[in-house]
Amino acid sequence: MKKRNSILLTVLLVLGALTILFPLYMTIIIAFKSPSEMTNNVAGALALPSSWSLDNFKEAMIVTDFWHSLLNSIIITVSTIVFAIIIHSLAGYTIGRNMGRKKIYRFLYYYIVSGMFVPFAILMMPLVKETSILGIDNKLGVIILYLVFYMPINVMLYSGYLKNIPTAMEEAAEIDGASTWRTYWKVIFPMMKPMHATVAVLTALGTWNDVMTPLVIMSGTNNTTLPLAQLNFQTQFGTNYNLAFASYLLALLPILVFYIICQKQILNGVANGAVKG
Repeated sequence: MKKRNSILLTVLLVLGALTILFPLYMTIIIAFKSPSEMTNNVAGALALPSSWSLDNFKEAMIVTDFWHSLLNSIIITVSTIVFAIIIHSLAGYTIGRNMGRKKIYRFLYYYIVSGMFVPFAILMMPLVKETSILGIDNKLGVIILYLVFYMPINVMLYSGYLKNIPTAMEEAAEIDGASTWRTYWKVIFPMMKPMHATVAVLTALGTWNDVMTPLVIMSGTNNTTLPLAQLNFQTQFGTNYNLAFASYLLALLPILVFYIICQKQILNGVANGAVKG
């Protein structure tokens, strides 16, 4: 029985790996192919490029105004991560430490977490109108919306992770004369480093790859993000797959590097907090 389960698990892992590696392989080889090498048969599509060329990457950078779009994506993503870690960790700490003692905090917890079940399509048109009236239909408005969108999952993660931090740490700091504010920043905040990394990567993945929010909020402006700029490859007559896939690889590299750097902290944060919400 144990051997059978091991074989089944291995098969599932192999299938899971193939579902990721095969599309990645297709993306890489098409990005390096010339348009003349693209064929309608499967064998031709799967074949390696006859010559590996960077021309698609150069043209994709021009079409998407790569450096300008990259800068906008970095500004929005980094700002969202920084404010999310500060604001959401504070909210998670306040709610997590008090929800067991006061009903109002438990209500706030469920109220905030319930935001995960609200589809963006329902909020889209009211948000477009509201941001336009307030004059924040720009990068600032997108950052604010991301902070709201990712608050439910982040507050749930922080509240769950706090269960691994004994209250004795705070009580000892209080005896030494530290205020609640000082205790949080000097004792609790550094101890939540694994969860900070988890929240940072989850938030970064969502903001970096998102198309809809910048599209509906910043449409008609020059503040395009990388995913938004990549829509240039899709027209009513078809899609330029060579340039599109080259652009996708360029957009993938920064977030992939960020994930690799934070990988160890992410695993610790998920193992210690996410399953104990």
